[in-house]
Amino acid sequence: MKVAVLGECMIELSQQVGDQFKIGFGGDTLNTAIYLCRCHGKADYFTALGNDPYSQSMLNAWQEEGIGIEHVKIKNNALPGLYIINNDEDGERHFQYWRQNSPARTLLSDYPSVLDEIKSYEMIFLSGITLSLYPQDDLIAFFNCLSQYRKQGGIVVFDNNYRPRNWMGVDTAVQVFSKMMTLTDVALISFDDEKSLYGEHSVEQCINRWVDAGVEEVVVKNGHHGCHLYKDKQHEFYPLKSVLKPVDTTAAGDSFNGAYLAAKLQSKDIKDCISAGQQCASTVIMYKGAIIERNIALTDGGS
Repeated sequence: MKVAVLGECMIELSQQVGDQFKIGFGGDTLNTAIYLCRCHGKADYFTALGNDPYSQSMLNAWQEEGIGIEHVKIKNNALPGLYIINNDEDGERHFQYWRQNSPARTLLSDYPSVLDEIKSYEMIFLSGITLSLYPQDDLIAFFNCLSQYRKQGGIVVFDNNYRPRNWMGVDTAVQVFSKMMTLTDVALISFDDEKSLYGEHSVEQCINRWVDAGVEEVVVKNGHHGCHLYKDKQHEFYPLKSVLKPVDTTAAGDSFNGAYLAAKLQSKDIKDCISAGQQCASTVIMYKGAIIERNIALTDGGS
């Protein structure tokens, strides 16, 4: 099964030694697509780029990763967004964005055929950041598309990935997320982001909110505290095998998603899916930037 991954990729400047920065590319859903493919899954990426050299470099790199690019739209006289990653002494990342004119923001209005193209896939993956890109009319059209898609048997996978600066306010984000929850089959969510949206609450309350909305499979990623899984009306906790001091937590959750979905698509036991996600994320956080070198093994199953 090949996954349709929908979102935005940007030029990435990641802090190295001192004031030195390394240029690369990244974006939450693109990161997931890359790690999904590296863990022997298959993905096609849906986004819009410009006709500039940086966009072309992205396309070349994605093809080398095995990501399908036939649905990437190219908009003339446009440039992709850009972000800078700074890390504090604990490896926690801090972002600065320049993305207001990114062509990915108008993907659905400029290329409405995308809503038909994604329906041919058995699984769609997107995130809260994906939702934050689109204006209200595009969101309505997109939600209608997902509703029809699920009625036809399609599976929707959603990572909450809430970034406050991407939204007009928390109330707007909660309203959009509440609708998205009713259209989700598999939720791969960050507990920190849930607390940012809904205030302090327990993991159990978090899971119940998603289950009450109709989500059948919920993974709550909680950093070094491990993760929780709700599936088949059972709640299981999976601690980390070891707690590491991260170099850079960028793409920790995204890489978990990629490895988890790759294992799931290979019909592995759910415990093995969780283990693959945790192992992949534990590897990625020990290197700078969202995308680590391809020769680094991510799971026991290979690189």
